[in-house]
Amino acid sequence: MKTKILSLILLIGLTLPGCNKFLDMDPTDRLSDKMVWQNAESVELYVNGFYPYINIYGAFGGGDSQVGLTEGLTETLKYGSMIPGTHVGFANIVAYADGGMSAPTAAFHLGMWDDLYTRIRRVNEFLSGLHKYGTNLDVATKTRFEAEARFFRGFLYFQLIKRSGDVILYDEDLSKISKTTPLSAEALGWEMVRADLDFAAKNLPKTWTGANIGRVSKGAAFAMQSRAMLYAKKWQVAKDAADSVINLGIYDLPKANSVADYQKVFKSATTGNKEAILEFNYMQTGGPTHNFNKLFSPGGDVPGVGGRATPTQEMVESYEKATGGFPNWAAWHNVNGTTTTPPYSELEVRFHASILYNGASWKGRAIETYVNGKDGFSVFKDDPNPSGRSTTGYYLRKLVDESHIDLNSQASTQTWVSIRMAEVYLNRAEAAFMLNNFTVANADVRKIRERVNLPYSDKSGADLMDAIRQERKIELAYEGHLYWDMRRWRLAHTKYNGAASRVHGLKIVREGAIYTYFYVDCDKQDRSFQEKMYRIPLPETELMNNTAVQQYPEWR
Repeated sequence: MKTKILSLILLIGLTLPGCNKFLDMDPTDRLSDKMVWQNAESVELYVNGFYPYINIYGAFGGGDSQVGLTEGLTETLKYGSMIPGTHVGFANIVAYADGGMSAPTAAFHLGMWDDLYTRIRRVNEFLSGLHKYGTNLDVATKTRFEAEARFFRGFLYFQLIKRSGDVILYDEDLSKISKTTPLSAEALGWEMVRADLDFAAKNLPKTWTGANIGRVSKGAAFAMQSRAMLYAKKWQVAKDAADSVINLGIYDLPKANSVADYQKVFKSATTGNKEAILEFNYMQTGGPTHNFNKLFSPGGDVPGVGGRATPTQEMVESYEKATGGFPNWAAWHNVNGTTTTPPYSELEVRFHASILYNGASWKGRAIETYVNGKDGFSVFKDDPNPSGRSTTGYYLRKLVDESHIDLNSQASTQTWVSIRMAEVYLNRAEAAFMLNNFTVANADVRKIRERVNLPYSDKSGADLMDAIRQERKIELAYEGHLYWDMRRWRLAHTKYNGAASRVHGLKIVREGAIYTYFYVDCDKQDRSFQEKMYRIPLPETELMNNTAVQQYPEWR
């Protein structure tokens, strides 16, 4: 599968808008090209061009937002610079929204409207051509290609609608494309996503073999539907979709007794990882690759590299002890410092698999986040460019490849697991809760916690929903969910506003064998999330080119 995608990128550049010599013509000419439609192999190459979208809208890609990791807009991750740029200061610019966020600024940083519609059009052009010119294909092959394409159209419209709600809906009837197409109601958009993923789930195989391993499957379509329908508030559809994934009997939630065990769930399914449902793989020779390790590795690995964003004290304190319950962190909320060692050793396995702290083992050495340590500490705003030093006293461990040594000349190739079984159980737990099925919701939360040996007692009402949100925050940390979850729960304007929204870290000063931990404000100003940010505005390009739309009322 990786080889087929690479062949497509090299030969026709399908995923690069404006650079496609093979297919970048007027739609009618493009779709009638006999080279594309004469056999299944060439049509498959066309479909393969959609697979990089899994990467683009994941943590290792760059299409989810201009800020970088959207966790940088939450209490869990802090970008250490104010210099404008992706994976630099854009996250802070959006988080603070000094004087209020303007519509063009919000659309630029979070909307991704134009890119999404370019990709949606690619899929629709494929579907139009498939129905019009794919006469040489047998029914089963043609249906399979349609199912793959409709999976990606549902995937892309999910990305669009979760941002903006009311959007323009286009299907494979290319004659509908015009500069006078109005917005459709959000409910219609979600129904289109549901229908596309339904079709994909019904017509894709349970598993693939040989060179086709890695293609979207029945389980991936149902899992994506379980995610999307939470945003749509279609609780029964979300629950049924999650049930369908679980009932396939293909995927599992393996026990994680150690950091090594937990890290296996982020490996490719080709390594035996039964939790991975939808993934994107990379290749060192010939690509594709990514640069996640160079961006987020501890600063001591390669001087001046890494540490772009680091976990916050708020996130550290979100982890429970291995025996359940939370430590009392009051002693470390001291701006004058304490020499008492923080209770890191008491925390559960997901903390140790996700966050590096002073003294943690990494690449055969101990992490040194103290001032002037090997990894170092950077005072936010006082140091405009941290150059790999931590702003919070921590570093990311989750998703970073510890075996990657040569960060400067060798790119990253660890797999991006876009959807995994833990999310499916959490999706079902939330949907079941909203359907007042507390039995299923409690069972799914218990399953997530028991996997890492944490105790759990059944809950109901607000306590149960709090437990579901807590597990989503911890289990899915840094996988691109929290910011969007907080928006769909309508909690962002209370959580990410005012003085209480500031994030913190531990500045560590070493004198001989004594470490003093100072509680520090890593924002130095209040954050702002205005309620109008629950809907990302239309970009100026759409407003100028489409006479049938107006800016959303809250942004006028």
